[in-house]
Amino acid sequence: MTSTRDDRVHPGHARKMVALLREQGHDVSYYENTEGGHGAAADNEQAAVLWALTLEYLWRVTTRDAGVRRAPDR
Repeated sequence: MTSTRDDRVHPGHARKMVALLREQGHDVSYYENTEGGHGAAADNEQAAVLWALTLEYLWRVTTRDAGVRRAPDR
């Protein structure tokens, strides 16, 4: 996760890292918020979306091989 408007760490660094990892065949998930800043969220609504993305990712990764069924996507 990164933000297009990060004024401390340019998102180009994350983009280059993702490209390099994908070139090497790694499965990479990448999300770039177009607002926000170094904290990646401009307001509480965006922060909630980022937390939801993070928790969904963790759920998918930790239950991938455990045979756990998840709720269908809406």
